[in-house]
Amino acid sequence: MVIYGIAAIGAGLAAIGAGVGIGNIGGRAMEAMARQPEMHGKIQSSALILAAFVEAVALFGVVVALLQAAPNA
Repeated sequence: MVIYGIAAIGAGLAAIGAGVGIGNIGGRAMEAMARQPEMHGKIQSSALILAAFVEAVALFGVVVALLQAAPNA
């Protein structure tokens, strides 16, 4: 017996986790830029790369959850 709703919950949790992670990265980057404005470019590029990694992991979680929800042929 497969419960398809669990896969949807997993996809939602992956999306929520990505939102929290990217928000945390953005907030910390703003704090770092406020403390050391001369490092703005380096901090911004690092934050963008980290946000891309978080988004990739979340996308992977969503794909896995949706594959679990696909009916077996």
